[in-house]
Amino acid sequence: MVAMGKRVKTFQIVFSDPSKTFYCGGDKVSGRVEVEVNEVTRVSAVKLLGLGCAKVEYAKGKQRCRQEAEYLRYEEVLLLEEQPTDSDGSVVLRPGNKYEYIFGFELPQQGQLVSSYKGKFGYVQYYVKALMERPQQPTLECKKPFEVEEPLDVNTPDLLSPTGGMKEKKVTCMFIPDGQVSLNAKIDRRGFCEGEDICINAKFENTCSRIVVPKAAIIAKHTYQANGRTKVFRQKLSSVRGNHIISGMCDAWQGKTIRVPKMKPSMLSCNIIRVEYALMIYIHIPGSEKLILELPLVIGTAGLGSRSNSVSSQEGSVSNGSQSWVSLRMPSEPPSYCDITRDCRLDQPLTPLLDDFDGDDSPIFMNAPPFQFPPPPAYTEAEEEYNGNARMLPVC
Repeated sequence: MVAMGKRVKTFQIVFSDPSKTFYCGGDKVSGRVEVEVNEVTRVSAVKLLGLGCAKVEYAKGKQRCRQEAEYLRYEEVLLLEEQPTDSDGSVVLRPGNKYEYIFGFELPQQGQLVSSYKGKFGYVQYYVKALMERPQQPTLECKKPFEVEEPLDVNTPDLLSPTGGMKEKKVTCMFIPDGQVSLNAKIDRRGFCEGEDICINAKFENTCSRIVVPKAAIIAKHTYQANGRTKVFRQKLSSVRGNHIISGMCDAWQGKTIRVPKMKPSMLSCNIIRVEYALMIYIHIPGSEKLILELPLVIGTAGLGSRSNSVSSQEGSVSNGSQSWVSLRMPSEPPSYCDITRDCRLDQPLTPLLDDFDGDDSPIFMNAPPFQFPPPPAYTEAEEEYNGNARMLPVC
């Protein structure tokens, strides 16, 4: 930031390494304050401040909620090298010269800072501020922000352990029982980094009369605290969906993936701002509330113990999933359907009574018209793997 005036031509802060994108706890922040003047100017002192704070501010009705937390405060009086000073410590700056005040300070050690953040109702900001004090003149100031990213390692035993859950919901229509839907899902670990794939193993069951749709999404939850009040803001970052499930049928996801998009790591150590993530697996039920299962996620910083790709994640989920999820392997050469000549057209169209409000054309009730499917070619056998033991099962 450059302050221009009648007497002062240039007043700005320049970091020693302008290409450095972020700092971590314990790193050194260094640089210089550059000053050029248009007229002879007496400077009493040039002070440098290193500041970092979290701030939350939002309106709650007529009340204005505001809260701050300080994480960094550094102060230093800068001196010019080989520049004569008066008895009061002031110096005289002359036109045509470029003056540089050198500074450098270390950030607090890891665990004492929180990562930079900018959200809807708050932020965490770090910056360096320079103050130029002049006799009988207003104090000039300029500041330069910098980013802090605290490392968050996801390769810990807690975050590498699998997690899952089960949910079910009874469905009614005009207070009349209409069956139920259920889901059972798990993932092989809770800690991920940007760009990795989350492998989902899940089973969905629909015994109600409606056509339902299974979906999954990565959700961000931003929690702001101020004046004893809490405000929560939720975002859907990415999502996937499965096939429609008609009445009386089941469906399973075996290693279905959703990629972690580009986003900030989890922020769990700030006193007034908290950023958490979750994998939300849910079933959309037309005309009723969704059946939702949320599995907590921790998003770590790339480069610190992070996995370079998601291959290991996928291999782990497959090996773990094979212990509790049925995996069918089809014969290498299935029989041909080319000899089937029956007419497979529907006798009447399906008419949905109510469309899915978030974009899926799933009717409330399934209208099943008379329809004779052609007999499939006979499979002699299919091989099923369950708990590592292979056995032969007939296919109906």
